[in-house]
Amino acid sequence: MGKRKTIVMKFGGTSVGTIERIRVVAQRVKVEVERGHRVAVVVSAMSGVTNRMVGYCAELDTLADPREYDAVVASGEQVTSGLVAIALQKIGVPARSFQGWQIPLRTDDAHGKASIESVDGAALERSLLGDVVPVIAGFQGIGPDQRIATLGRGGSDTSAVAVAAAIKADRCDIYTDVDGIYTTDPRIVQRAKRLDRITYEEMLELASVGAKVLQTRSVGLAMRENVRVRVLSSFAETDDESGSLVVNEDELVEKELVAGIAYSRDEAKISVRRIPDRPGIAAAIFGPLAAANINVDMIVQSVGADSLNNMTFTVGLTDVEAACAVLDRERGDIEWGEIQTSRNVTKISVVGVGMRSNAGLAAVMFRTLAERGINVQVISTSEIKISVLIDAEYTELAVRALHTAYGLDKIEEPNT
Repeated sequence: MGKRKTIVMKFGGTSVGTIERIRVVAQRVKVEVERGHRVAVVVSAMSGVTNRMVGYCAELDTLADPREYDAVVASGEQVTSGLVAIALQKIGVPARSFQGWQIPLRTDDAHGKASIESVDGAALERSLLGDVVPVIAGFQGIGPDQRIATLGRGGSDTSAVAVAAAIKADRCDIYTDVDGIYTTDPRIVQRAKRLDRITYEEMLELASVGAKVLQTRSVGLAMRENVRVRVLSSFAETDDESGSLVVNEDELVEKELVAGIAYSRDEAKISVRRIPDRPGIAAAIFGPLAAANINVDMIVQSVGADSLNNMTFTVGLTDVEAACAVLDRERGDIEWGEIQTSRNVTKISVVGVGMRSNAGLAAVMFRTLAERGINVQVISTSEIKISVLIDAEYTELAVRALHTAYGLDKIEEPNT
């Protein structure tokens, strides 16, 4: 008999949203156990619970102590882990719930958005050696102050990958409400294809520019720790061929030029106009924004009238007011003439490892958009990504056109 596979199964909020769904999750876990696998489970809070806990805190104090905030919002995962363990025990699968502090999963002291510093796999290994399924509360760990610390957005995915790395799992399966990673949003493009495999780098870029299947932090951790991640559906029958695998580039037999098209409506454009053309002006603009924890993405500088320049960049939609307040405060140093903002924009991104070796892929993007009368406002590039900012009203047209232009449309099988 060969070595038993170790699999981490992570279930999100919709997957454990009701008692009936928790029973389904337990059955899925039982199937993997009966296949002879060693299984660890990571769970999110039941859908809607975390938001309700956040609401309770805000109702009492919008600036609640972050340590007490974490104690409250982490309770959802504690409940779910206990319920899933009970459901497993009920169907004959030995199981035991684990909170973040019981592993322990150690974090830094940034309560509410903590980063994982280490995971001790010893307790989980003991559980697995005894054929007891550990059911782990995701999204949480223990900080240096020995208090519960939550990991912020996408925290349960990150927990699952960290646990998989700690116990040297063969794979980390992320169960969600979609059946894999697609070349683009299937709600916009009906011919979008599910990808069998995608590289860590491609997934990291897609996640960073709007694809919501996996969070950026979890993908980055998987890439660093070389954890193979599979995305698959909680609501459909699955087997070893189901879903999409996120893997090292060398695991791809055939590398597609373009893996996918992503879009983000969570962007806003800020133009700082009529600024002097002198050394240090960019630092005067972007330094204070960075100090205020405002992330700047796409940047373009243009020459205006009277030897004055314009600096245009994008920030998150929720950061517009804060960014403008910072720039207003720094007006004496920057000497800007006017600030213009636009929230009616979308960032469209084309991602693929093939961009490293094919110089013509950018030209395809610009030509395709031009042929449809779509104006490109800002451009940014990386080694395997091209992003453009366009008017939001053209979002769906742009995504569909680019998906076709790069040959990503699924070919319909003829009726026989």
